[in-house]
Amino acid sequence: MSFEAAYSGIGRLDRLSYRDTIVHRLDPRAKVVATMLFAVAVVSFPKYEVLSLLPFFLFPILIGALGDIPAGFIARKVVAVSPFAVFVGIFNPLFDPSTVAIAPGVPVSAGWVSLASILVKFALTISAALLLIATTSFPGICRGLRRLGLPALFVSQLLFLYRYLFVLMEEAMRVVRARDMRSFGKRGTGARVFVRIVGTLFLRTVERAERIYGAMLARGFRGEVPSMRREALRPSDAFFVLAAGCFFALCRFVPVPQMIGRLVRGLAG
Repeated sequence: MSFEAAYSGIGRLDRLSYRDTIVHRLDPRAKVVATMLFAVAVVSFPKYEVLSLLPFFLFPILIGALGDIPAGFIARKVVAVSPFAVFVGIFNPLFDPSTVAIAPGVPVSAGWVSLASILVKFALTISAALLLIATTSFPGICRGLRRLGLPALFVSQLLFLYRYLFVLMEEAMRVVRARDMRSFGKRGTGARVFVRIVGTLFLRTVERAERIYGAMLARGFRGEVPSMRREALRPSDAFFVLAAGCFFALCRFVPVPQMIGRLVRGLAG
């Protein structure tokens, strides 16, 4: 993926957060709490649980549909980072060769089941996090975290990391474009040129950071990024958190897939 494509993808995720839908209008604190509850409920399942995780897909599907977020865009982002999850569980079939029965007469290696569980949990949590950013904006998430009581220094570091990621990518794009304009064919693509590009980018980043920090101090920065927006929790925000929490508890403690399977077998019999 080129620098331009990566920059465009991150920028689109940020632009989606400024739409006006029922999900976007929810208080950031409500969405942050609901997403945290979702992640805790998903990762709390045992490593051999796969079918019990499937009902949790209803939450990101509903949030994406109500927030008018393109499902294909979120799916591509999840697939792009999925190699990390594959790397975590790729050796499970080798280290866990015991067999488990996923259906009568269908034994499967427990390592493959645990790998599938890791991938499903990864897809659920990453999609929920992407939807949180796409419906709240990263500055909105930081405001919500600050009002939930997280330290100002930690929230400011998160906000700067996200904000100046765009600045770093713009600097990298300028360097790469300059390299491309001075190259022909495969010239300028070796390891020596790559090391020079990284060194130039590092120097530019340090100089830019010093100028930005000086400008922040001149404007009265004292460790916390001020915000003019003042959100207030409404009954709809409380209802959203309560409904989401009840749904997660239902999916966590009630074997929904098994109940559906017994119901189908009863109807078929």
